[in-house]
Amino acid sequence: MAQKPSIPKGTRDFSPIEMAKRNYIFDTIRQVYALYGFQPIETPAMENLSTLMGKYGEEGDKLLFKILNSGDFLHGITPDEVAHTSTLKLAAHFCEKGLRYDLTVPFARYVVQHREELTLPFKRYQIQPVWRADRPQKGRYREFYQCDADVVGSDSLLNEVELMQIIDTVFTRFGVRVCIKINNRKILTGIAELIGQADKIVDLTVAIDKLDKIGLEAVNAELAQAGIPAEAIDKLQPIINLSGTNEEKLATMREVLRHSDTGLKGIEETDYILTRLHSLANPIELDLTLARGLNYYTGAIFEVKALDVQIGSITGGGRYDNLTGIFGLPGLSGVGISFGADRIFDVLNQLDLYPSETTHTTQLLFVNFGQTEADHCQPLLARLRAAGIRCEIYPDAAKMKKQMAYANAKAIPLVAIVGENEMAQGKVTLKNMTTGEQQPLTPDELVQTLTSTLPQ
Repeated sequence: MAQKPSIPKGTRDFSPIEMAKRNYIFDTIRQVYALYGFQPIETPAMENLSTLMGKYGEEGDKLLFKILNSGDFLHGITPDEVAHTSTLKLAAHFCEKGLRYDLTVPFARYVVQHREELTLPFKRYQIQPVWRADRPQKGRYREFYQCDADVVGSDSLLNEVELMQIIDTVFTRFGVRVCIKINNRKILTGIAELIGQADKIVDLTVAIDKLDKIGLEAVNAELAQAGIPAEAIDKLQPIINLSGTNEEKLATMREVLRHSDTGLKGIEETDYILTRLHSLANPIELDLTLARGLNYYTGAIFEVKALDVQIGSITGGGRYDNLTGIFGLPGLSGVGISFGADRIFDVLNQLDLYPSETTHTTQLLFVNFGQTEADHCQPLLARLRAAGIRCEIYPDAAKMKKQMAYANAKAIPLVAIVGENEMAQGKVTLKNMTTGEQQPLTPDELVQTLTSTLPQ
């Protein structure tokens, strides 16, 4: 017996129902992005490795999926070199391309490559899959979708304000209660200066970013292991444990960081953003332990947590001042967010928040009684489709029970019955599969009824 085929770990197949749900997510995000003036672009699934390498740090480079050169990829490499050269160095010889790790670096490459064609500020969104050679686990996949929106070529904090409004609008439409967390890289830099550990900013922020996951004691142990002295760790405790309203936290941090110009600038930026977001449907919270990846963030940083489901961050982003500098175009500021579509998919599933019509692909099924009846139905099918009604006819003249089972299996809410009697009367019997109710309708009445009651 042939072995059953499988897919790589960390990837998933999606059924028609699952795809309908995912498309609901993508369409919702796409519609909200468009409301705020963002335009779509796409970039290739694979990029030159020279574009990707060195942009995500040493650990990120290890997680890049590399693509073997086509043809004789070992050409020019001796057996001795194969035997005695490290795998990473060998890969540099026979891999020139790789699958994209995220959408941000390809976007930076796009901006630099097409800079003469762009009108700044440039507002783009991008909904595409990315790949990471990570260890698969719950909520973490090797292939997953990102739904990014970025503005480049503008320093205005109104961009941050609008991105927070986009986040709020998207999750309000989904019906998911979230908390939007915000911080600023400049505040974190000011904190590092305050405790005398400016050169340890990365170690400091990587550790405190884990507070929710590993707890305060483990964070302090990690800080000590990174070489941060006990006195500095003690100074950090009141800041890590700071509570109160956003206004109270900002007031406290203004006093704490009064001698740090950088820190005060971060507080000023955060205050500007928060002051303009009082009318959000979801809470927004200043979280001084929020750090995210700091390789390219330079200002505001954001993260979104679902309130009713235990899961990691479902949206994140921040301000970067020189991302395009890695490709020779320095000084172009940008800010962006990314919705984690796969985690949002899991959240909506757990909370059962998909609208019922989301999974109803076909709205009306015509029963097939034979060739004569099927031919009679064709003009009506064409008319209904022209009116935006998603309908199909069962392809075979099978038993009624089998055709009804097909309708039930596909969750088709309505069935049209056109047999000899209906043809003679010029009618269609419309059956509601939920209530069992049946009513005879003329073709005109059928079109009018469906267009006025079914969601388009």
